[in-house]
Amino acid sequence: MPMHYKQYQEEVSADIAKVLGDAECQPILFIGSGFSKRYAKGPSWEELLTILAAKCPLIDKEFAYYKQTYNGDLKTIGTVFTDLYREWAWGKGKNGFPADYFSAEAPADIFIKHTIAELLKGLGPDDKGSYGSKELDGEVAALMNISAHAIITTNYDQVIEPLFPDYEPVIGQQIMRKAYLAIGEIFKIHGCRTVPQSIVVNEADYLRFEEDHKYLSAKLLTYFIEHPLIFIGYRADDPNIKAILYDVYRMVRASTTDLVPNIYILQWDPSITDASNPAREYVISVAPDINIRIKSIAANSFEWVFKALGQAGNLEKINTKLLRALMARSVELVRSDIPKKHVEINFEQLEHAVESGENFAKLFGVTSLADPSKVNLDYKYAATGVGLQLGYDTWHEVRKIINQIKDKTGFDITATDNKYHIALKLGHKSPQLTHRYTDAAVDLFKRFVAGEEYELDTGIVTVDKAAVAVTTEI
Repeated sequence: MPMHYKQYQEEVSADIAKVLGDAECQPILFIGSGFSKRYAKGPSWEELLTILAAKCPLIDKEFAYYKQTYNGDLKTIGTVFTDLYREWAWGKGKNGFPADYFSAEAPADIFIKHTIAELLKGLGPDDKGSYGSKELDGEVAALMNISAHAIITTNYDQVIEPLFPDYEPVIGQQIMRKAYLAIGEIFKIHGCRTVPQSIVVNEADYLRFEEDHKYLSAKLLTYFIEHPLIFIGYRADDPNIKAILYDVYRMVRASTTDLVPNIYILQWDPSITDASNPAREYVISVAPDINIRIKSIAANSFEWVFKALGQAGNLEKINTKLLRALMARSVELVRSDIPKKHVEINFEQLEHAVESGENFAKLFGVTSLADPSKVNLDYKYAATGVGLQLGYDTWHEVRKIINQIKDKTGFDITATDNKYHIALKLGHKSPQLTHRYTDAAVDLFKRFVAGEEYELDTGIVTVDKAAVAVTTEI
């Protein structure tokens, strides 16, 4: 019996649910210009350059001429346009730019970037709050219900921010200066129209971006390895996707025949019918002789995909600003206070306490099963940390081992609090859990993988979790 698209949707949704469940964390959204084009009629990079060409009198030929002359290299075209905008601004276009741009200290490329910032102002829904149609409004509503751990985008506009109002925008090189990465952040890696100089548009900008890329990758790569990741609004051959996947390849050193299980690309396909059965995988060439297989989702409506991504649980009761502050204080305390003393946490006072490092230190505590000073000391590994102890680069193999032990013994280590595992809430009202593991779990997994005899302790541990502090693995 041939498969129909409805069955495809059900199976893809089930796969997303399994990946989210195995990862035990929220997804990462990686958003490109196709997103703004779909929901706000924003321009692609090529379309933006076309508009810029029409606005500057010194760009006296059509955009097609420059594309033909420079073999379609948009970075080079951006550089040529940058120079022409500067010449125009210092001449007949002077009245169209702020006076403080005309100083020796102002960067030479500020004029084209200012123009870009103005062109992208106000992109978003219409006066009635609609994104263009009932169908698109339904997609946006489903998107807003995704409790994304973080959002990464190469877009300059501000279409995303109103959809995730509690998330903190982190623009350009600010990412490198952050001491920690928290939950609820929008990483605008190519800059933002609110800070025109941050916009990446010409060869010099891209050179700086590439020089910083290794630091950016070091900051974000843990996200890509640990969390489900979905590309939205990108072509499969987009260089941003290739760069990320190449970093993932170098990190995990997976065989080029292996499917990366937690990375999806969402692709728009208006030709889909009830009888369609789209491909489930996509092979992307990321370097000479290196191809990466990721999961592909084809849809003529994104609403069901966004609903599937929202299955990881809702974070709407969590104050993400509060949680970011908690994690920031966690970094400070790990560096100084915690090695010296033990304190207790009171979640009812937490929101006021995080405003002051001194007050927060009075609340931040490490608890244990019998003694509130040992929980975080005993249950010290996240799943990725367990994987590293076992010689793996990610949590994926750990999840497989847990499932194999369950299949063989009937005991699901993650279903209860026990000598191997504990699940803690991020906050007293939060449905979101963080899973931690002990050295006993590492030893058990090592013995299981080696085929050695092991003794399984299935006893359940009772913990007063109201007194347990949530710590962040730095």
